Amino acid sequence: MRLVRPGDAGYDEGRRVFNGMIDRRPALIAICETADDVRRALERAASDGLPVSVRGGGHNVAGNGVCEGGLVIHLGGMRGVRVDAASRLAWAGGGATWGDFDAATQAHGLATPGGIVSSTGLAGLTLGGGIGVLRGKHGLTCDNLVGAEMVTAGGDLVTADAELLWALRGGGGNFGVVTSFEFVVYPQGEVVAGPVEFAYDDPRGFLRFYREYCAGLPDEMSCDLLLRSGADGEPRITLLTCWTGDLDRAPAVYAALRARNPINDAAVRRSYVEAQRTYDAISPWGQRNYWKSNGMAELSDGAIEVLVASCDGRRSPLAQIQLEHLHGQVHRTDPASAAVGFHGATYNLLFNAKWLDPAADAENLAWARDSFAAIQPHLAGGAYVNYLLAEPEERIRAAYGPEIYDRLARVKARYDPHNILRLNQNIRPAESAHA
Repeated sequence: MRLVRPGDAGYDEGRRVFNGMIDRRPALIAICETADDVRRALERAASDGLPVSVRGGGHNVAGNGVCEGGLVIHLGGMRGVRVDAASRLAWAGGGATWGDFDAATQAHGLATPGGIVSSTGLAGLTLGGGIGVLRGKHGLTCDNLVGAEMVTAGGDLVTADAELLWALRGGGGNFGVVTSFEFVVYPQGEVVAGPVEFAYDDPRGFLRFYREYCAGLPDEMSCDLLLRSGADGEPRITLLTCWTGDLDRAPAVYAALRARNPINDAAVRRSYVEAQRTYDAISPWGQRNYWKSNGMAELSDGAIEVLVASCDGRRSPLAQIQLEHLHGQVHRTDPASAAVGFHGATYNLLFNAKWLDPAADAENLAWARDSFAAIQPHLAGGAYVNYLLAEPEERIRAAYGPEIYDRLARVKARYDPHNILRLNQNIRPAESAHA
């Protein structure tokens, strides 16, 4: 374990995270390479009376990977990935990114559902659920987690039993520091992927078309929608597409999109690794981010009106509204197998306020909050906790639903009864959950 203090080389890089609004200065950053390093870091935090945060990839919008005045357990030294092609299993360290994992598994022609921005941490995305382009075929990322090793808040190294594994499939970093993840992986070759963009001349009509198009999508196709600005500053509609099936079938699946005369069609044949890096450029580190998100059971005409009005009212050309379509295996997976509250949603909605100037904070936060308030009558299906900011307990409870939340609180009491690992979408231990 290497301890980095303010003023040391690597300190500023170690405390930097994706969201440019987060500027916290920890007292110590513990660079960990082994599970024993993690145990010793937890011991050091306890002896010094410091709060603890855990940094995997640092991509979480809430900035939970870094804490003010505390100790950061930095897993950047644990990025190894091991693949057993014969058994179709892969293991990854707690500091691995999806770029690391995809490169290692694709060397064997294999993949599992993972994030579409390559710098995203594997740990955070998995523990919060995980939405990727393979979801229609293979479900959420957490649905494919079949084993884990974790250092508890008290410093014990444990192998996840059935109940802990259930909690790790969506319950976040509440229970310990996961140092090793084991996934099922699947054969996956080249894909057809890329953005397909349309003029913003009839957004209501296009959103109704998108609703109908998604209703008939095969499992092999993912198609997410962004209302955003192009490089010219003018609004446009962007579809983030990826066909992961038989390449000969791709033209038929894209035909309805191309019949609407896109202004830009970049959906081409690519390696899976390249496809998984396609959207890195539209999610750069350092921009100021403020997100509001929830599941939607349907894209009603009323919801469409709110989305268009919100798009027209954006305060920053960088802001965007995102609809992630959830279908296929996401809905076939037994909801009781994972601690996820949005398994039944048809769309995951995100109001993504993004801007550069700190002087514009208030107006951009207001846009996201007002948009989210306006869409409330049209929301259902729980929330994706990876898209939540620092939230009160009632919001976290609503995101999971009371049954899942209460079960998570019991697991929390087993592994972290004193809520040491609380800098996350926090589940309070059962004995104090209603205090």
